[in-house]
Amino acid sequence: MDLLALADFNLVARHEGFGRAARATGRPKATLSRRVSELEASLDLRLFERGGRALKLTEEGRALFERTAVLLTDLQETASAIASGGHRPRGRLRISAPLLFSQTAMGKLAAGFALKHPEVRLEVTTEDRAVDMVEEAFDLVIRVNPEPDDSLVGRIFLRDRLVVVASPTLRAQGAGSPFPAVVRGAATRPPETWRMTTKEGETSILVDPMLSLSSLVMVRDAARMGVGVARLPISLVSHDLTSGRLALWGDVDGPEIALWTLYPSRRLLSARVSAFLDHLKDAFPKGTPDELANYVEA
Repeated sequence: MDLLALADFNLVARHEGFGRAARATGRPKATLSRRVSELEASLDLRLFERGGRALKLTEEGRALFERTAVLLTDLQETASAIASGGHRPRGRLRISAPLLFSQTAMGKLAAGFALKHPEVRLEVTTEDRAVDMVEEAFDLVIRVNPEPDDSLVGRIFLRDRLVVVASPTLRAQGAGSPFPAVVRGAATRPPETWRMTTKEGETSILVDPMLSLSSLVMVRDAARMGVGVARLPISLVSHDLTSGRLALWGDVDGPEIALWTLYPSRRLLSARVSAFLDHLKDAFPKGTPDELANYVEA
């Protein structure tokens, strides 16, 4: 099999079109089309469905892409490592990170990494969904409490926990009346019960979601204004609790929040991925909520 033709096929598949692949790489569109056609002819398979403006992988094309994308990446990274002496991080590094971590810490982390490693072209995408690392060409993903995946290797680099907080100005409700609440995502009806642990032991409160917002930063800001109680990571409200802008009502019952770094288990760990993992370790040596809170506020 022609490896150059296979590499061109992967380019077109990753960018979902000959034109997009040509613009992204500077390769002539006609060359990419010819080499993919030659690969199809050599395999006696149709790898793309060509119709109208859309270009979609056939079932055989998708299988070939999924099985060869990682192998080609390994070859490229091995060649780059040999050429650079195997130690100096260089090339493109694509990372997917969750929304809250990106909003609070990722900008500062990315800038610090770029200053340390100017030969790495860092690209960070913010999203909470579970991305397909191979198909979407990510080198590293950061996820909160990810589901087990045998194809990925990872480790925890930060731990956090949820707490119930509210503005000190929030007034107590009448007996049996729910507290107004600020929540992330769709609000539930009727009022719900929040369980938590205080210094006195386990307790619960009845809440009525009055405001639904799409990010936890927005929820925190609304809680500061006295709209209602909120469940938030302790790292996000640590300084508010110290300053008195918010009051701690209790710890939310349930598992801890763990932030993981994940990468494909079959992929050679490149110098740039190793460098970013070391960068995270330097930023959060103990991985505690206080470290994250101090890093964000520094």
